[in-house]
Amino acid sequence: MKKTTFALYFGNRGFFPGELIASARDEMTKTLEKSGFGYIISDENSTRYGAVETLEEGEFYNNFLKKHEGEYDGIIICLPNFGDENGAYAALKDADVPILVQAYPDEVGKMDFAHRRDALCGKIAMCNVLRQAGIKYTLTSKTAVSPSDESFAEDLRQFGAVCRIVKNLKSFNIGAIGARTTAFKTVRFDEIAMQRKKVNVETIDLSYVFSMMNELKKEDLTEKISVLENTASFGNYPDVKKENLARLLIVLEKIKKQYNLQALAVRCWDELEKTYNIAPCAAMSVLNERHIPSACELDVNNAVMMYALDCASENPVMLLDVNNNYNGDMNKTVLFHCSAIPQSFFTEKGKISEHLMFKKSYGEGTGVGIVKGKIMPCEVTIGSFKTEDGHLCAFTTEGKLTNDKLDDEFFGCGTVFESAKNAELLEYMCKNGYRHHVAIAKGNWAKAVKEAMENYLEYDIDLI
Repeated sequence: MKKTTFALYFGNRGFFPGELIASARDEMTKTLEKSGFGYIISDENSTRYGAVETLEEGEFYNNFLKKHEGEYDGIIICLPNFGDENGAYAALKDADVPILVQAYPDEVGKMDFAHRRDALCGKIAMCNVLRQAGIKYTLTSKTAVSPSDESFAEDLRQFGAVCRIVKNLKSFNIGAIGARTTAFKTVRFDEIAMQRKKVNVETIDLSYVFSMMNELKKEDLTEKISVLENTASFGNYPDVKKENLARLLIVLEKIKKQYNLQALAVRCWDELEKTYNIAPCAAMSVLNERHIPSACELDVNNAVMMYALDCASENPVMLLDVNNNYNGDMNKTVLFHCSAIPQSFFTEKGKISEHLMFKKSYGEGTGVGIVKGKIMPCEVTIGSFKTEDGHLCAFTTEGKLTNDKLDDEFFGCGTVFESAKNAELLEYMCKNGYRHHVAIAKGNWAKAVKEAMENYLEYDIDLI
């Protein structure tokens, strides 16, 4: 993936010492390099101290941003001293990316006129001016903080995720592959409300998918069969299962390219099982691993949350059911799916199995394609998404997947989610009418997801 890159802005007020700007430029760039981020920075000789103070310098920086449009994902306002509001407005009035406002702290013992910064006061003034202008911005966890402070590294990590979410979700396309299963009213969504936030849904009928699958020749399948075999072990299932899964995978990839889709939601039963005797999970697992979030059961809404978490974490994501209580432990819930879990969530290579619900309903061999395996214990961010009364709504929280054992006979692929807020989460989902699906990403990204969706994308989102 392309390295997340920031445009660096340094504010100045002329009666403060100029060496504060020079040391800030050096410290900030070294911090970004250490944290693995890219940056663009104006030449230090292009303005006084390489900072922005006057209207003229602000216009220069505004043109600098325009010249480098598309090369940066966010802007960092660095205030080594109070900074100037007029120059800042001229510089940032056309900014269309997230902005992080950082201000240096003063130090007791260095509060004389030669060393005092007043950057905390300047940050308050800067935020006021940005808000007056309707320019969105993000704050550091400490109001005044040096770039070399440990907490600022976490601020950068979260802000990088905010930038990636906003960049990708500002306008994107989801493919709804098939109609909603009649019985699954829980996955209904408001397509017009999503369109008004530039979340475009392209609906593709399964008859079109099946026609494309049938047109493929056997020699077209070799590469994708190999991909599927590398994803999971097929055991003794007949080759036709791999062939049909390969057909589906090829067609989904073609549709993705044809409609420029960034995520998919698939009607995963029961036509595929009745027509091709496969469950599509293995093909969807491959797509999820390749950062093409693919939601089960035509859950278009949670394709949005999967995409957001994929952008935030830069890791493949999965969609699971909030499915069972875990004994009497109020901090734990069993999460499950059949599954289309990406390979990188397993401790070892997964195994292809048969969907027992279809076996029971339609006969043996009708639902081959689910991916089973042991899900690795790790810290995770989970979230869910819905449309309601014309609004785009979501929640997110954090916890961990544990090593707790489930029954050997447990159908599909399950894991135990643990959080001190688990009981609150379950009550929240029921009270607010969320579906039973949650998107899951490795790592702690809830703060970034809320900041991006609420502040920049203007969704309604709760942090639990």
